[in-house]
Amino acid sequence: MKKIGKSTFFIVFALIALLSFSSIVGLDYQFGDVPKTYIKGVDDIRLGIDIKGGVDVTFAPADDYDAKENQLDSATAVIKTRLSSLGITDSEVYSDTKSDRIIVRFPWQAGETDFDPEAAVKELGETAELTFREGTSTGEDENGEPILPETIVISGADIDSASPMTQQDETTKEIEYVVSLKLKDTGTEKFAEATARLAGSDTPISIWMDNTMLSAPTVNNAITDGKAIITGNFTADSAKKLADQINSGALPFKMETKSFKTISPTMGEGSLDAIILAAAIAFIFIAVYMIFLYRLPGAVAVIALAGQVTGSIAFVTGWFGFMNGSTLTIPGIAGMILAVGMGVDANIITGERLKEELRAGKSLDSGIKTAYKKAFSAILDGNVTNVLIAIILMGAFGVPSSFFSKILNKTIFFMFGATAEGVVYSFGFTLLAGVILNFVMGVFAARLMLTSLSKFKCFRNRKLYGGDAE
Repeated sequence: MKKIGKSTFFIVFALIALLSFSSIVGLDYQFGDVPKTYIKGVDDIRLGIDIKGGVDVTFAPADDYDAKENQLDSATAVIKTRLSSLGITDSEVYSDTKSDRIIVRFPWQAGETDFDPEAAVKELGETAELTFREGTSTGEDENGEPILPETIVISGADIDSASPMTQQDETTKEIEYVVSLKLKDTGTEKFAEATARLAGSDTPISIWMDNTMLSAPTVNNAITDGKAIITGNFTADSAKKLADQINSGALPFKMETKSFKTISPTMGEGSLDAIILAAAIAFIFIAVYMIFLYRLPGAVAVIALAGQVTGSIAFVTGWFGFMNGSTLTIPGIAGMILAVGMGVDANIITGERLKEELRAGKSLDSGIKTAYKKAFSAILDGNVTNVLIAIILMGAFGVPSSFFSKILNKTIFFMFGATAEGVVYSFGFTLLAGVILNFVMGVFAARLMLTSLSKFKCFRNRKLYGGDAE
């Protein structure tokens, strides 16, 4: 490590202060009526349903029907569309093909006072109606719902299958994503008549899931063989999404509720307030204890712990540009508190080691260097085990599309299905973030700050570090 000068403490302290301020306050800018968030603060944290309140429900095919993977994907698409039509965008919906389950979590709607969760769940579990209609919406009714075009070309019962695929654009010669549509005999004739009449016109054939328009492709040519290609500015994901939504219109099974639970927002917010208050009081006592017991190294440790806490908040909000944030749950807060406890432990190990080195007669500079070097192995051993635990928790309790779930489901959990206890994922996430920050703040930053302060004449007294006076 290069020579650490007196200015290093102020640089590190300023960086920790900047991280703390920005991760708590955030940075927003509003131009007219358009707000833009550059840095997310605590107000932008996405709270889990155990804090915000909401619904956790598991669906399964009724009558012991053995659903195929593509059928479960279609049913999942239906539920996502229904949630969006209800104005609920902050939700988790994923399927478990091993146990034929669809797991849904969504929070209480903001400002909702008479929200009926049982009615919402019943609506989610009902089979959606898919229709292809001539034209698009002509406005809204008195309830704010779109007025659907009257002429129905075909319905979900007329569709055999839809699937995403690629083809070469005839003009640009580039590969593009499209949706291939195959019709049953009942729909082929009706679709042929409509496409022959609308070919070359500005009137599209719009695709509707209940009262939500999914797409509105125009008709280029008459389609008489029951095989159509839907083009547009599709990506691989959006093409698959539309195909799943179309397939869901002819869902071959009825879903039933296997488990259902709700959490009151009042209870969740009360728990959050109590946890935050308890954590703040605990942090104050820890700060006083560390400073009293370890003096100057203790004061530096408190600064590092503050950076660790606010750094954990930054991980949750998505402050770091290379990764998305995470939903914060009560177990997630417990993970943050546990990580802080580990950070305290790391600083205690270093502080005690520094006392031993100084009392053994080493110089201040040599004692600080040796203390951090010898303490590192013990800190590393303790944190590696927690990293492994955090990764396993994130893999076991995360949604199937999450990074660690993909890895572990192929190697360890391939015999098990997805779990319905996603709130535990937040615990693993904040624990992992806290362990990483423990090394950054509690080991690296604390060492830089303490070594820098030891260069000042006023801080050369060995008693400030737990040693005997020279």
